Amino acid sequence: QPQLVESGGGLVQSGGSLRLSCVVSGFGLAVYSIGWFRQAPGKEREGVSTISSDNGRTTYADSVSGRFTISKDIAKNTVYLQMNSLKSEDTGVYYCARTIWRDPNLVPVEFDYWGQGTQVTVSE
Repeated sequence: QPQLVESGGGLVQSGGSLRLSCVVSGFGLAVYSIGWFRQAPGKEREGVSTISSDNGRTTYADSVSGRFTISKDIAKNTVYLQMNSLKSEDTGVYYCARTIWRDPNLVPVEFDYWGQGTQVTVSE
């Protein structure tokens, strides 16, 4: 059974940094692409970033481009999301998810297995 487990969330002041981790099991990062999504209270889930399974190509939402960096360590079965210059609007529950697509879009429907999420709260 595929599993994804996020960690690294927390409370941080505006301008600060956090690094989220997504540890996967039951499948390989060389076969499946991974996406990070977030959901703020009362809002729809939105795509943040993806990393491709084969060549490591990355995509970012405009709102996080230049501030967030996605990466992966295949040997550790882990995908990271380094978040810098955090803003209050980055607050939400962050989820990682997998997709078989090599060039995924930032749309939840393309992803089949999801983690339980980790809370990120950015205070002013």
